[in-house]
Amino acid sequence: MSDVVEKPNTRGTSAAGSVERAEYTQKRSLGQLLRGDLGFLPVILTLVLVVAYFTITTDGLFLKPANLSDLLQQIVNIGIDGLGVTLVLLLGEVDLSLAAVGTFAAVVTGVLSTRLGVDPYVAMAAGILVGALAGFINGIFIAVLRVPSFIVTLAGSIGYAGLLLYLLNGQSTLIVHDPVIVSIAGTPFSFLPDWLGVGAPTVILILYAAWQIIEQMRRKQQGLRVKSTLSLVANIAIPFVIVEGVIAVLENTPGPVNGTFLGVPNSVAIFFGMLLVMWLIMTKTRFGRHVYAVGGNMEAARRAGINVVFIRIVVFTLCSAFAALGGILAASRATAVASAVSPTLTLQAIAAAVIGGVSLFGGRGTVWAVVLGALIIGGLENGLDLRSQGTDIKEIVEGIVLVLAVTADALVRRAQSRSSSGR
Repeated sequence: MSDVVEKPNTRGTSAAGSVERAEYTQKRSLGQLLRGDLGFLPVILTLVLVVAYFTITTDGLFLKPANLSDLLQQIVNIGIDGLGVTLVLLLGEVDLSLAAVGTFAAVVTGVLSTRLGVDPYVAMAAGILVGALAGFINGIFIAVLRVPSFIVTLAGSIGYAGLLLYLLNGQSTLIVHDPVIVSIAGTPFSFLPDWLGVGAPTVILILYAAWQIIEQMRRKQQGLRVKSTLSLVANIAIPFVIVEGVIAVLENTPGPVNGTFLGVPNSVAIFFGMLLVMWLIMTKTRFGRHVYAVGGNMEAARRAGINVVFIRIVVFTLCSAFAALGGILAASRATAVASAVSPTLTLQAIAAAVIGGVSLFGGRGTVWAVVLGALIIGGLENGLDLRSQGTDIKEIVEGIVLVLAVTADALVRRAQSRSSSGR
């Protein structure tokens, strides 16, 4: 630096300075990579290891089309709840009432449909509305009255578990008979038509590829930072390979009747449809940007004119609405609603988001993380089931994976904080 001050107009010094800046940039990029700017790479590698291990130890049974179809349907409830959890975690908050709210909404739907004969669409809408109302109440206590979210949602979990017992009136299980509700996820024939199951994802992928290319050209014209050609190709090719590969597997899943092929399950299509909508909302709308801003620094967001109270209420409302939808899909798949609330569903949804890369400290993560996290959680459960392992082993393994994910998140945050303070 002293040479630059003494000879500011020297050509050799200028060249040396350029080299020095280039070396610094390379070192900084490598440092950022090591501090956690790896994107989904660690999660994808973890998923690959899980798949490889269970494929080998189950003699290939894990990757059979029928088992993969079952796996995707099993993770739908975790994934949909995980979408709501992701929004809450982006604010740096937590919601422990997901499983109770989802079961309560399913019981409301079942009671209205089976006991009162209400139209199935009205019954399902009422269940989702009840879930949204539960989240709205949570949001009022948390955002307006400033009660910690841990306490509010824990109390809600206990309260809604009691309410659903009251609605069932001592009945432990209520069978759902309505064909509309059951056909969503509960029968061997609850699958999309082939033209829609293959065509819709392909059209979406083509639009996604076109958007990536247009965005790249627009940023280049404006002189903004653009992706490398390799990165652009990877961003387009990887989703194509994964999505079309999954569809190919699902379309070749044999059914129980005359060797027919089943295709894409309705529940899986609903999950990915909601995922796509939420991704667009979180990345392309003012609301999504405000959620990240509030989670990153609430006080700064408030001073910037963002209605923090409104954002927090809406997020908790959406979270519980997603839980209600997940509960209804679970009831459809089981063709019944039960009085028992899953003791692990809430923690699995939180684990799926965190394992996928959503920070517990707020402000960092994406809704796509839920897919990878849910696949890891569901893959562990499914693989251990194939190996005839008990609940004790499954919960121990899931607990270890969750601790590792949270530890990694904390270490990344600490490294980034040291880097920021050192500049």
